[in-house]
Amino acid sequence: MGDLFHALTVAPLDCPDAPTVLNVADEVSVRLLFNGILPHGVMMMTPDHLEDFAFGYCLTEEIVHSADQIRSVVVAEGDDGPTLDVRIAGECLAGLLRRRPRAQTGHSSCGLCGSDDVPSVHAAETAPFPVAYTIAPAAVRRALDDLERWQDLNARTRMVHAAAWADRDGRILLIREDVGRHNALDKLIGARMRDAAIQTDGICLLSSRYSFEMALKTVRSGMATVVAVSAPTYRAYQLAERMNQTLIAIARHDRQLVFCGGARLAR
Repeated sequence: MGDLFHALTVAPLDCPDAPTVLNVADEVSVRLLFNGILPHGVMMMTPDHLEDFAFGYCLTEEIVHSADQIRSVVVAEGDDGPTLDVRIAGECLAGLLRRRPRAQTGHSSCGLCGSDDVPSVHAAETAPFPVAYTIAPAAVRRALDDLERWQDLNARTRMVHAAAWADRDGRILLIREDVGRHNALDKLIGARMRDAAIQTDGICLLSSRYSFEMALKTVRSGMATVVAVSAPTYRAYQLAERMNQTLIAIARHDRQLVFCGGARLAR
């Protein structure tokens, strides 16, 4: 596995004789291969939690629909980056083979780049999320207050995104970080898939904006409550509203805005 960050000596433009050491996050090319025979593309990403990424990516790209359809993930290191050989069930491989090839090279897994079509905000296959649980505003604020403390890599580099999962009381249980916000979310989704003890009812926290492809990923992975530090796009908001997803955004320590799904918030 590659280094997550490197220390560089840099100097201010107006004071070249006063160098300082700065940590810079690394990114590597990660190749995806299915069942040892089908290359799928290359992602640029932070080289950790690659098995989690494989699980989350396969779910949000609708290559599989459950964790048990992934038989194994083998990480093979190479001179120019690792390869993930993902072994999936035969029916999943057949479905993947029926798809037209995707031109996925050198970007993070946004879920749309290289696709043959653009999903509509009405294209979600699942029914809207039921209001099966409630979350207190204090739990949202507790999770936000703890988010920075959980971001170990960002504390060293101040340049990576985070996706975290908290329970209904606002206790953070999982976090994944990456140079790509889509990758961080896929890693988190994969980690949840692989840990049966993680409850499905909780809060997804994102250090980034909430764009349409991020909304697709959370919907496809069954995340009914999302808290984003930055704003949503209008298209992401439309999908969240249609799916009865609780979307809290522009979420800072002192102020959080409810965009939709307020019925899931306890009063």
